[in-house]
Amino acid sequence: MNFLFCGDHNAERGVLIAVLSLLKAERGEEIHVYILTMKAKSKQRNFRPFSQHAADFIGSLVTADNPKSSVELIDCTDLFVQEPPTANMGTRFTPYAMLRLFADELDLPDRILYLDDDVIIRKPVDQFYTQDLTGTELVGVLDYFGRFFFHHQKRAFDYINSGVLLLNMPEIKRTGLFKRVRHLMQVKKMFLPDQTAINILAKEKRFAPRKYNEQYKLQADTVIQHFTTSFRFWPYFRTQTVKPWDVKRVHSVLHLHEYDDLLNEYLKLKDQL
Repeated sequence: MNFLFCGDHNAERGVLIAVLSLLKAERGEEIHVYILTMKAKSKQRNFRPFSQHAADFIGSLVTADNPKSSVELIDCTDLFVQEPPTANMGTRFTPYAMLRLFADELDLPDRILYLDDDVIIRKPVDQFYTQDLTGTELVGVLDYFGRFFFHHQKRAFDYINSGVLLLNMPEIKRTGLFKRVRHLMQVKKMFLPDQTAINILAKEKRFAPRKYNEQYKLQADTVIQHFTTSFRFWPYFRTQTVKPWDVKRVHSVLHLHEYDDLLNEYLKLKDQL
C-alpha cells in the first residue's frame, strides 16, 4: 500500500504518529510512504522543510517492520515556484497544503492514499484502499461541518474533507484535475482554498463512509480518526483544536485514552526526529 503526506518540519511529529499507527494497524504489511516538502517563505515567516533526518528515522521504523517497505522524501520546491497559489498566499492557508496537488507531476504510484498529518489509523485500511476506482478521480468522506454550509454539485451533501483522499493518479492525470485546481488557486481567493478547489472541480469523486475519516468524535467503527478543528456547543459555543502530538490535551480535553500505547511509543521516539 502507498501513502502520501505533505508538510514542513512542523509535520514531522504528526507523520511519526500516523506512521506508528499505520504500522500497528497493518502489522507486517509492505507499505510505501511518500512525504512531499519544500523550502518556502512568506512575508510573515520562513518555513523549514521536513528534514531528511526525520524521514530517514521514520523510514527505519517502517523497514524494521517489513524490509520491503520504504519512506521517500520528495522536494517540490521547484514545482511550487513555477505554480504558486498566488491569490491565496496572503490567507491563513499554509502553502504546504498545496503540495499534494503536484502529485500528478511526480513519479508516484497509480493508487495512493493521501493523509493529513493529524490522523491516527485505528484499524486496517485495506478494504478502503483496494476498492474499485474505475471512473473515479478520488474517494473521500464528507466534511463533518462543511457538508452543511458548502455545496458545489448536484447532491445535497457533496463537500468532501480533503484530509483523507484515496487518489487514482491515472484518472487525475487524464482529467487534468490537479492541474485545474492549481490554476484556480492562482486566480481565485477562497476559504480553505485547496479543499474548496478540489470540491469545485472534482467531477468524479466518490463518497466513503464516515468511519474512514472521523472528524468529530471516536466511534466504535472508526478506521481513521482525523483530529481537525471542530465546533463545540456545550457548555458554550467555541472552536476546539487538539492534535495527537499534544498528548496531555488529548487526555484532558478529549478525555481520550484509546491511543495511549501508541502515544507512549511516540513520546519515547519523538526526540529522535
